[in-house]
Amino acid sequence: WSFVRGPSGTQGKALAVIPADSVLGRWREAVANPNRQAEATKLGEQVQALFTGVRPVAEKSPDRILFDNIVSGDGPLLRNLDLARFAKPRAKGTGFGLPKDRFTEDGGLAVASNTVVEIRLPAALFRDREFVVDGKLETASEHPVVQFQVGPNRIWDGKSVVVASGAGYLKLLRGHAEFRRCFPLFLCFPDVVPVDEVVSLKMFHREDDPLERLFLSAAQKLKLDKLWAEHRFISRQPTAENDYLPQFIDFVTQDQPKELLAYYEGMRPTFQKRADEFEKDLHAAIPKQLDALLEFAARAYRRPLTDKERAKLRELYQTIRKKGAAHDEAFRGVLARVLIAPAYLFRIEKPAPGLHASAVNDWELATRLSYFLWASAPDDELRTLAAAGKLRDPKTLQGQVQRMLKDDRTRALAVEFGTQWIHVRGFDELKEKNEKLFPTFDANLRAAIYEESILFFQDLFQHDRPVAHVLDADATYLNETLAKHYGIPGVTGPQFRRVEKIRQYGRGGLLGLASVQTKESGASRTSPTLRGSWVSETLLGEKLPKPPPDVPKIAEEEGAAKLTVRQQVEMHSKAPQCAVCHVRVDPFGFALEKYDAIGRRREKDLGGLAVDTRAKLKDGTEFDGIDGLRTYLLTKKNEVIVRLFCRKLLGYALGRQVSLSDTALLDEMVIELNKPGGTVTTAVQRVVGSPQFRMIRGADLVEGD
Repeated sequence: WSFVRGPSGTQGKALAVIPADSVLGRWREAVANPNRQAEATKLGEQVQALFTGVRPVAEKSPDRILFDNIVSGDGPLLRNLDLARFAKPRAKGTGFGLPKDRFTEDGGLAVASNTVVEIRLPAALFRDREFVVDGKLETASEHPVVQFQVGPNRIWDGKSVVVASGAGYLKLLRGHAEFRRCFPLFLCFPDVVPVDEVVSLKMFHREDDPLERLFLSAAQKLKLDKLWAEHRFISRQPTAENDYLPQFIDFVTQDQPKELLAYYEGMRPTFQKRADEFEKDLHAAIPKQLDALLEFAARAYRRPLTDKERAKLRELYQTIRKKGAAHDEAFRGVLARVLIAPAYLFRIEKPAPGLHASAVNDWELATRLSYFLWASAPDDELRTLAAAGKLRDPKTLQGQVQRMLKDDRTRALAVEFGTQWIHVRGFDELKEKNEKLFPTFDANLRAAIYEESILFFQDLFQHDRPVAHVLDADATYLNETLAKHYGIPGVTGPQFRRVEKIRQYGRGGLLGLASVQTKESGASRTSPTLRGSWVSETLLGEKLPKPPPDVPKIAEEEGAAKLTVRQQVEMHSKAPQCAVCHVRVDPFGFALEKYDAIGRRREKDLGGLAVDTRAKLKDGTEFDGIDGLRTYLLTKKNEVIVRLFCRKLLGYALGRQVSLSDTALLDEMVIELNKPGGTVTTAVQRVVGSPQFRMIRGADLVEGD
């Protein structure tokens, strides 16, 4: 055993036992001067107080350094003393060191394996020192592998393993090898792309063996291998290596022995062989890539290609190649031709000759259905059914509607139909609000408000809700940002989740969406007229005349005229030319005045004036607030709202304006929805099964006949 003094804190210089600016250093300087005896006496008293008192607190003070140097075991004060003579008696087991009989004749300490020996040593012994213990393993030991652990807290330093040759040693090596397989020293070169003066022929380096062995399934491994194979085609590394090899050789053999040049020159055939094999692979892949391109064209056209179309696309490829273009360029030329073809850009349907309507074929029906419910091209299942001629079977078609409505791709229906119907599509890009008055109306909040509207409609179709759900829903989708905006507690995190019982917070249905309340407001204030017009036109389907010219305006900000927005609108609507419309729409807007211009609930407006949500319609009907308006619409206008929903859904599905000839179908849809259990799926099934959806006019029918 030994205590080794190191350079810690001394940086190789001799340790200053008595710092010159310490109290003892100043005493020594004063006592040597006859003219400073009085000062020396005072300093002597301070020295006595220092060494009879507690250790100084200031870590780097001269007196702290002096104290530690003097009281250390090999310091000038204690170096030559037999400390054992001065030690106070201690209880058994609490003294320093070990009994003498524990040590061997050569001063060693013999310890059995799996044994812990605790030794108490004075802390002063370790100051500026490293405690070193040499350990050895007896060859006759039953445990050929021993780990030595020495430290104040039995912390292993990771280096104290002693191994005897034999089976134990081989087992240890196998264990280390297995560990390295799981945790290799490094996984990839730090710089694959050459930088500065480094020259490399490699454009990428694959070293994902640990990933494949430890984490990936067989299917995932095949997928990863396929991606690497595709990457090889994209990067063309074998060809690039061979092309750059001469430049590489010139660079790395400058001022080098001729043997190095000969070594690299001998590698040229190997690189050339790899490049030639890769070029063969490229050439062999061309027919397969062209077949894949034609398959893509069939998906883009949403039907099988005709023989003529296939021949034309192949002919175009050969024409481009004959002009000297490479395969890639010719391939891109054919792809561009596919993407500008009318069959891709337009949903073309071929009517039968004559005046009478006929059923669309299975491919056209698949396209109609997929664009109705998913706003996208048919998926593989629809294409398979269409190719087999089975999609037009009523039961098959009904089953596909059920499947597609359960799919997450109904989000497109929520966006394209739902948010367009209530006029909030693209709400996340709405920036027309006064930033000083509404500083919280940032991109995150806009996105959250818009996402709620989308998820509301997606839930409506995916979970087959009744049509009345658009008004009387007592649940919505929130994340933490939107929940704080609404004042709804208990929602944390950025993810959206369905939250029940939100009527108590003034939410629920279309009327409670902040997207609607915000969109139908001004930049700096609410607008009962805009909100009332939204209810009349969007929920009730009424047609309002355009406002007359030179309509007087009300104040742009709330409280500016010391009147509420409602009071200003009521004064404005007294004008005869304005009253005609305002008496129809304003009461609906007044009922929503407890929501500010960005959809937050409030009791007072921005001017500090109390808001009034009481409303009275032209026919004398009275209600109060969002709950009163919702009740009025569900009881007095339920059939109107259901019919309007059906009309909007049918028009979206057919991609045209609903006409008089669709009245019978609308009547059937309303009847079905008003039955017990009538849901939005019922409406969708009625639309898809209707002649309007499944048939097309005769080719000879003139518009207007």
